[in-house]
Amino acid sequence: MSDNNTLYAAYGRIVEAALKALVDQGDLPSDLSFANVTLEPPRDPAHGDLATNAAMVLAKPAKTNPRALAEKICAKLEAADGIASAEIAGPGFINLKLNPVAWLEELGAMNRLGDNYGRSALGSGVTVNVEYVSANPTGPMHMGHCRGAVVGDALSSLLEFAGHRVTREYYINDAGGQVDTLARSAFLRYREALGEDIGDIPEGLYPGDYLIPVGEALASELGDRFSNAAEGEWLPIFRAEAVTRMMELIKADLAMLGIHHDVFSSEAALHAAGKPDEAEAWLRKHDFVYDGVLEAPKGKAPPEDWEPVELPLFRSTRFGDDQDRPIKKSNGAWTYFGADLAYHMQKAESADELIDIWGADHAGTVKRIKAAVAALSQGKGKQTPFDVKLVQMVQLMRGGEPMKMSKRSGNFITIADMIDEVGKDVVRFTMLTRKPEAQMEFDFAKVVEASKDNPVWYVQYAHARIQSTIRKAAEDEGIEPRAEQLSQLGAEEIVLIRRAAQFPREVEAAAKAREPHRIAFYLYDLATDLNAFYSLGNTELEKRFILKHDKGLSAARLFLAAAIGQVLRNGLRVLGVQAVERM
Repeated sequence: MSDNNTLYAAYGRIVEAALKALVDQGDLPSDLSFANVTLEPPRDPAHGDLATNAAMVLAKPAKTNPRALAEKICAKLEAADGIASAEIAGPGFINLKLNPVAWLEELGAMNRLGDNYGRSALGSGVTVNVEYVSANPTGPMHMGHCRGAVVGDALSSLLEFAGHRVTREYYINDAGGQVDTLARSAFLRYREALGEDIGDIPEGLYPGDYLIPVGEALASELGDRFSNAAEGEWLPIFRAEAVTRMMELIKADLAMLGIHHDVFSSEAALHAAGKPDEAEAWLRKHDFVYDGVLEAPKGKAPPEDWEPVELPLFRSTRFGDDQDRPIKKSNGAWTYFGADLAYHMQKAESADELIDIWGADHAGTVKRIKAAVAALSQGKGKQTPFDVKLVQMVQLMRGGEPMKMSKRSGNFITIADMIDEVGKDVVRFTMLTRKPEAQMEFDFAKVVEASKDNPVWYVQYAHARIQSTIRKAAEDEGIEPRAEQLSQLGAEEIVLIRRAAQFPREVEAAAKAREPHRIAFYLYDLATDLNAFYSLGNTELEKRFILKHDKGLSAARLFLAAAIGQVLRNGLRVLGVQAVERM
């Protein structure tokens, strides 16, 4: 149950109090856990306002019949303030109907709490490290990075809204061969900036025009001192300079998406600090690493040049992996897994929980890195919860046809291209309109379409419509949102309040599941209910928000509209999307 004072939390405490009363009476065992008891909207609103599974989940451990237990729970609940009735449905579910005043009080809380409505203490005292993007520093941010960047950033905001302390981290892969390739590509552009005709970019180097200004800057700073130098002289300098400038470009691209990280961790610095050696020594001490020989490749005869080589192996089979994994190569260099293991060990030192946002192409490494974190946790004597969220690629479309590549980048469509055309808010919200593990298309024509089929437009339109209505009422009729006559609100308005009141529990549910897209889905449903109420006024004039002949009811409906607008703003803020005032 939540620690906040919103409606679901308050009635959750009432249900818990009823259960504790049954414990005191001896009808339930004293050691019974209520952890699996839920309170949520019934599937069919006609059945009531709230539903609980208390009797269903407690009957078996209490060694009783669910319906018999439900009858006892109902008797306690019907005596509680605010509950009009408690009825048993099916094998033992309990549906509650609330007095209308309960919903009106929640409406008041929405306006009173304002930006804090929906905030939770769920994660109080818990520090979560969320690592996302972590693109190789070899060029601008492109569509392959966008979805994971948005998911990671929205998840971080969601966890903060639910009370966690969050560290947003970017892992710079600046120790691999791709960084040497970047340095050689920058060196070629450096020579070009000095006036040399470099011709076509050789195969294997990065061809994008984004390296031209890097070469020009290096030429300006260094002159021609390295133009004829041996690679060993210039490679370390150009590697460091190129990575620095690429990270500046990446940070600028991310800022266009509204994304800013707290920590940038360097793989090269990790190696320089000897962290992989520390991790290996620690794991050997706790018998998680040993020297052994990998099995020959399965399913076919091994290659002729294959030889059994003794390597340091991590015991990942202890944690469900299909084989133990090498942390070093035969030449003594660290494997990607060995470096990642040390990196996660470093992260776990300053966080209670770890979350990584990876592309779906990394699915094969999830099991082994989870095994590594589990091993590190065992040694610490404290389990470090670790979750990996896999994000599928996005197919870019225009009017149903696949997009052509960007001329600016040379071989991909950049995030800057997308934002320049449709804007940050459209990109961010659209990336959260499907589960991250599901395939998705981003159609440049559809995401700016003014229709209910476009969730971005539909939710922003709902908020703009509310603001327009409040402005119009003030300017034309001198009516402001007021709470004095809320009792005049009827069943249709209560439907809206009920939907809005779900926001705090949606926040907690989404935070627990690590699924920020749930907030996008919820906002669409709330916008749908709001627009449905507006539509009533087209055929039933008395249902309009502004009634010239009844300023009291109008003020109450505007108070309702203001509350719905507040919930929309809070949800959009979690997603990093602006709630527009006009459209």
